[in-house]
Parts: sequence; structure tokens; C-alpha cells
Amino acid sequence: MFASRTSAARLSKTHKFSIAGVAAVGATALAFSLVPGNAAAESETQAVASANVAWTSSVNTAKAAALQASIANQSAFLDAKAQLDAAAKAKATAATKAKADAAAAVKAQSAAKVEAAAKAEAAAKQRATAQATASRTAVRKPVYTNNLDGWIREALDIMKKHKIPGTYHGIHKNVMRESSGNPRAINDWDINAINGVPSKGLLQVIKPTFDAYHIPGTAWDQYDPVANIVAACNYAADRYGTIDNVNSAY
Repeated sequence: MFASRTSAARLSKTHKFSIAGVAAVGATALAFSLVPGNAAAESETQAVASANVAWTSSVNTAKAAALQASIANQSAFLDAKAQLDAAAKAKATAATKAKADAAAAVKAQSAAKVEAAAKAEAAAKQRATAQATASRTAVRKPVYTNNLDGWIREALDIMKKHKIPGTYHGIHKNVMRESSGNPRAINDWDINAINGVPSKGLLQVIKPTFDAYHIPGTAWDQYDPVANIVAACNYAADRYGTIDNVNSAY
């Protein structure tokens, strides 16, 4: 209550005059508008009101048009942005797919190279194994000297495979008696020679006997030292049990 009285007391004369003036003007205008028969004033008031309405309508129409234009611009912007985003997304997807395809191609090439290398390595190992096997076989294969000792030893190995009995000593003693170790020896004076089938070779075998007791895998030649020994021992085994039992002409 004290504050209210203090504020009222502080109003100056100027303030009071202004308030009074505004109130008087308002009252005059109100009285003027209410005076009967003042048609001109009423018409003027209506004209002002109509002008205000028209102006307001125009302003509202302009605002509406501006708002619609703004909305249209925003819609166009959003459409353009959506298109750009879609294009960027499609581009990114294509780039990702291309990258994945490239990676898959590289992986496939790598797998093919690995497979080819594995096959090549397997083939190389197989060849190496075959070569090693052949080499071991070659090493195990006996090597015989090209003389009477080598011929007898080779003949004995063949005889063993074919189960033909005989010893080194039995063969050697008969060879020395029959041909003195000459594989080209031939008897051209005995009855066989007279009959046209001379004895030939290390163990002096005639052609019919050689042909009958020849062992497959040896040469078809009476003068061949190994073939001659094997055929003669085969004949001796059939007739005497073994070449070891032969101590004279047979």
C-alpha cells in the first residue's frame, strides 16, 4: 500500500496531461462516431475498414504465396538431395561390389596358383620317386664281366630263376673240357659234324639240343656264351640230374 501511493505521487504534471489528452481524444472519436446523421463520417470509417481488410487480404495472399514458394523450394531441395544421396549410395555400392569382385578374382587366382604349384610338386615327387626306384633297381641289377667268370655267374642266376640245378664248379670243369673257355669253339670232325649238326659254343651243344632246351630270355644263338651254358645245363639236368654229374662227353 505504501508503494502504490509512492508511485502515484511520482507522476509528473506532464504525464498527467498526456493521459488526459489521450482520454479526451478517445472520447471525442467515440462521440463523433455515435452522432446520428453523421453519414460522411460513417462512410469514411467503413472505407477505412474496407481498405484495411483489403490490405490485410493482400498481405495474407502474398505471405501464402511466399510460404508456398518456400515449401516448393524446400521440396525441390529435398528431392534433389534425395537423388544425390541415392546416386552416391549407388556409386558406393558399385565401388564396394567392384572391390569385392576384384578381391574374389585375386583369391581365385591365388587358389589356382597354389593348386597348380601343389600339382607340380606332387608330379615332381612322383617323378623323383620313380627315378629313385629305377635307380635302386639298376643298382641291384647284377653287372657281369664279359669273360668266362661273368658268363657262368649270369647263367647261374638265370638257372636259379628257372630251377635248373648246377654249380659254378660243375659248369666250369665241363666248359674247360669241351671248349677250353672259347665261346666260338666248333667241332667239325665228329659224328655230329658228319651229320651236319656240329657241336658249338662253350659246352659244345648241337643245334637240335640247343633249340629243345633253350630258355626264354636268352639269345637264340648257339655261340652266345650265356644261352649256350643255360641250354646245356637244362639238357644235362633232364638227362643226368645236373651238369655237376657230367664228367665226359654227353
